[in-house]
Amino acid sequence: MVAVTFILTLGLLLYPGSYGNEETDICKHTLSCSECIKSHPSCVWCSAKNFTQGGESEGSRCATRLELLQRGCDEKQLMDPKGLVQFLKDVPLSDNADEETVTQLAPQKVYLKLRPGEKRTFQVRFKRAEGYPIDLYYLMDLSYSMKDDLENVKKLGSDIQEVLHNVTKSVRIGFGSFVDKTVLPFVNTMKWHMQNPCPSRTERCQPAFSYRHVLSLTSNLTLFQQRVSAENISGNLDTPEGGFDAILQAAVCTDHIGWRNVTRLLVFASDDVFHMAGDGKLGGIYIPTDGRCHLNENGEYYNSNMFDYPSVGHLSQILTAANIQPIFAVTSNVLPTYQGLSELIPKSAVGELKEDSSNVVNLISQAYNNLSSTVNLEHVNLPKGIHISYDSHCPDLTKQGKPHGLCSGVKINQMVDFNVTLWMDEKTCQGGLQSFKLRVLGFNEEINVDVEPVCHCDCKDEEAFSSYCTGGYGNYSCGICSCVDGYKGKHCECHQKIYDSNEGCINGSLTCNGRGKCECGRCACNKHVRGQFCECDDASCERYEGQLCGGLSRGVCNCGTCKCTSNYTGSACGCSLDTSACMTPNGICSGHGKCQCSKCVCDKGYFNKLCSDCPGCQTPCQKYSACAECKAFTTGLLKENCTLYCGHVKVTMLKASEWSGKEKDVWCQEKGEDSLITFHVTEDGHLVHILVKEKQEIQDHRQKLILGLVLGIVFFGLLIIIVYRVTVEVYDRQEYRRFMKARCQEQWNDAQNPLYKSATTTVVNPNFLQE
Repeated sequence: MVAVTFILTLGLLLYPGSYGNEETDICKHTLSCSECIKSHPSCVWCSAKNFTQGGESEGSRCATRLELLQRGCDEKQLMDPKGLVQFLKDVPLSDNADEETVTQLAPQKVYLKLRPGEKRTFQVRFKRAEGYPIDLYYLMDLSYSMKDDLENVKKLGSDIQEVLHNVTKSVRIGFGSFVDKTVLPFVNTMKWHMQNPCPSRTERCQPAFSYRHVLSLTSNLTLFQQRVSAENISGNLDTPEGGFDAILQAAVCTDHIGWRNVTRLLVFASDDVFHMAGDGKLGGIYIPTDGRCHLNENGEYYNSNMFDYPSVGHLSQILTAANIQPIFAVTSNVLPTYQGLSELIPKSAVGELKEDSSNVVNLISQAYNNLSSTVNLEHVNLPKGIHISYDSHCPDLTKQGKPHGLCSGVKINQMVDFNVTLWMDEKTCQGGLQSFKLRVLGFNEEINVDVEPVCHCDCKDEEAFSSYCTGGYGNYSCGICSCVDGYKGKHCECHQKIYDSNEGCINGSLTCNGRGKCECGRCACNKHVRGQFCECDDASCERYEGQLCGGLSRGVCNCGTCKCTSNYTGSACGCSLDTSACMTPNGICSGHGKCQCSKCVCDKGYFNKLCSDCPGCQTPCQKYSACAECKAFTTGLLKENCTLYCGHVKVTMLKASEWSGKEKDVWCQEKGEDSLITFHVTEDGHLVHILVKEKQEIQDHRQKLILGLVLGIVFFGLLIIIVYRVTVEVYDRQEYRRFMKARCQEQWNDAQNPLYKSATTTVVNPNFLQE
């Protein structure tokens, strides 16, 4: 038992949080200003000369601002660099896209200084400009099952542009198609089937292909109609399609497709599921896709037989980087699959396509409205060690803190605000100035954010080979000396050879009392310890509410004794001198007590929190009702203090037979804890005689009413159940009698069924052996 107690005690002593204030222990015992400000945003360095006292280490210069001020450091000598936010470019937002330069995202360039652990917030504004241009690339599945869809697509060029013209005057449309990889088992590789993959030889289909870029983005509707009308259906062998290959090429082949830096939409129309990474191994294709454009010299075909299908993650990364918003127009049989895919691809939408694609125009319109009304602010290439969070202020007044800013239902020319908060780790100090970008998905504008770490103190008192450092043996900066090689000490006062000597540091059996180390013949004490031999411990004072001297706001520990501020007193500064908690309209403690440590100490006869109650300050009935109850029945307000407040009261209990002859006396009736108390008071000098009648239970009419209602409900409920059960029983008996009567009247005919005919031929299995 003794051993266990010793181990627990030792653990408490060695545990870092077992001594000192939490407010002050957040700052490390550092030996330079730069290390101090990197340890915690609340840590400050005192650069005053000769600030440390005898035995104190220079590391004690690093502490919180309040602690250093209480220890006598001048405000001007505190090194406490702070971060800042500057907007280097902040062009006002545009109302419409007819302006020469459209601005929908602001500010455009932000510069921040960040101290490790310190958080800085700036606001980002976004407003959808009316009439912003749109590029729409229609990517269609041309496998044979989409034959009737192709006929409808040939007619919808003008319809698509007409719908989008309601949003903007600048619309361009392009077209591409896909089938699958041209190897087994994806397509039939027989020569005649490769040339004509239609199910019937009498029908003509174009040879299978992976992806074909048919028409670059154009505003020429006539050209769109001509090129799409010239398309013919194709076919493949297996059910999944090679749409991922086509989407990737359409996203990365920017020059061939003709993408502008505007809203980019990619409509993906299909009636089946998709192949993805790993499926290519079925055809002997195992090289992962490289994410580059591989269209042929004419910029028309992509032969995908060299690279495997892209993964969902890779495809999502490519589409996000290209700022392309995909719209998956798919039939009902594969709708759940593409809805799951959409959840993995930011800023994408899914719509149900009719079997013949007749509703594709309305589908595109609805999907575009949903995408454009969702504002998604995200970061790109965030440097390692820098952290970010978002607080979204949406039009519906909701606030969302997420890994990215998100608002839905945003209308044209409606402002959306995001509060972006940045902070960084200490390790980021090694990287210098770093940059990243913020952008809204689906829009080409970006915010350039430059972050510069604040990891060094800008000391204005630097002196090379300063005389303060013992004749020039060190450089002076921020209140301390950095000694040249061969010299050590607070002022570089001793040679390296005698630096580690313990001479002059031993006062007893231990060097520096075991609380520091000897430097140049003087003790350099540990944190919270000082004195010539580290004999003064500033972490050994009493605690209040778990904090040393109640915390820095109450007092400071000085060599084992709490020095309280002007508002507190006591050995642990736990007693407040503030009397506001004791104040009442009638004065401190209702004028019947004293305020000690923010609590009332009442005069004799008064009680409760503010000394406002007094049993002896009322009418005789009121005055002695509590005493009558506690002495007669040991209940009521004074049951715990009955002897203290009712010692001068004598109570006599009266039975019912003893009431006669006393009806003419004045009787008091007071409501007790659970009954009506009837008593008679006689005061005789300092003594009080009380006659108390036996308990009379309080008749609570409400309880009777409630009880009557409950019993009534139970009675009528049982009555209804009994009537219902009797009715069912009578009905069942009547039905049973009818059944038995009908059964007795039945006449069964035992003659053979006239429709039955016996077998005319009998076959015997010769292999079947009968015993």
